[in-house]
Amino acid sequence: MDIESALKLARERDLDLVEISPDADPPVCKIMDYQKFKFNKGKKLQKSRKKQATLTLKEIRMSPLIGTHDYEFKKLNARKFIGHGDKVKVTIRFRGRELNRRELGEKVLNRLALELEDIAKVELQPKMEGRQMVMILMAL
Repeated sequence: MDIESALKLARERDLDLVEISPDADPPVCKIMDYQKFKFNKGKKLQKSRKKQATLTLKEIRMSPLIGTHDYEFKKLNARKFIGHGDKVKVTIRFRGRELNRRELGEKVLNRLALELEDIAKVELQPKMEGRQMVMILMAL
């Protein structure tokens, strides 16, 4: 259909002539209500954004000489965070002479990873970042 007759048809129906594919030979056009099309497209986009899961990173701080009760409490929190689908960054802070005993911090992190392996996997292995050792856990 030529452009003039398509425009005339669109005006008769009180709609818009919208160019869909300008690169095609001949160009493809469609007769539609453009405002309604834009509105529905916006609604679809909004709905898809609502369904997207936002990934958050929760942090748990420990010391290399953490007590058993404190450790269990932090492990419980990590389990809860991972259960909600969040990533967990476990940080061990070294103070003073503790910096010379890095293996203690690594031991705590490896123990935590082992105890949470039923629901989480290690995304980032324990590594030193300045005065702290960091490990990131994520849900399976």
